[in-house]
Amino acid sequence: MEEKKCNCGCEHHHHEAAQTDKYEDVLSKYNCELNDDEITQKVRKLIEEKVHENDTIEVKKFLMGSIELTTLKTTDSDESVMAFTERVNQFEATYPDLPHVATICVYPCFAKTVSETLEVEGVEVACVSGSFPSSQALIEVKVAETMLAVKDGATEIDMVLSVGKFLSGDYESVCDDISEMKEACGDAPMKVILETGCLKTASNIKKASLLSMYAGADYIKTSTGKEAISATPEAAYVMCQAIKEYYDKTGIQIGFKPAGGINGVGDALIYYTIVKEVLGDKWLTNKWFRLGTSRLANLLLSELTGEDTKFF
Repeated sequence: MEEKKCNCGCEHHHHEAAQTDKYEDVLSKYNCELNDDEITQKVRKLIEEKVHENDTIEVKKFLMGSIELTTLKTTDSDESVMAFTERVNQFEATYPDLPHVATICVYPCFAKTVSETLEVEGVEVACVSGSFPSSQALIEVKVAETMLAVKDGATEIDMVLSVGKFLSGDYESVCDDISEMKEACGDAPMKVILETGCLKTASNIKKASLLSMYAGADYIKTSTGKEAISATPEAAYVMCQAIKEYYDKTGIQIGFKPAGGINGVGDALIYYTIVKEVLGDKWLTNKWFRLGTSRLANLLLSELTGEDTKFF
């Protein structure tokens, strides 16, 4: 790749130009010029034609097993998080024929509480880390928080993309943040939250998806649930397209997690359908497809048992 030269001839500018070129070069391998209206139409068509096929008991059971049961409240305490985790322990005995949730997702200060209370095999302990939900902290602080979460028992880490840096075009800092956080995770898989409501356009969502995967994300996730606009089918569609294209080019499989604003079973069926149609069956496991929500657990349970149930 040819190095861009600046008039002053200084080495610093040469290095900066080469770094900028590196990320632009990654993006240039994919179509990132997307038309928002076209995406909206494609998603509407897909929903109208395909969602009804997936409105089955089997799919709803699968969705139950893909839930990341989440509590991220200002009022969370050791006692409330312990009680929250105990419900997951009790679920297996109460509903032996249904899959348990995939993950319990909490703040890093509760990783130890969850990991010490959790008795169910196969449920992951996820922590939102790196100054969630804004990601506005020094990288040293983000790294320390992440390492402490993993030390205390977190088996997965959810971090937030540096959205301000991304929108400023500082792709190098965005990717460096992700890479350093990934290193801090050790063996724990890492999800990068794009905060798609703040990215606004399909093109931005595609670019953020690709850069996150390139920098080391094991999953890409739509939203924190703390902004006005959370997960949308359109954002999910673009992210899944990016995952598919990245997989086709590199052979690396990346997971997908819609989160925030998943208010009903119908919403979950839409995300399931998008994953099925864009990514295919290889992603339809509770390892590669997750749903960030707590509200959905009781709603799915009510449909599966045929009675209004408030278990969680």
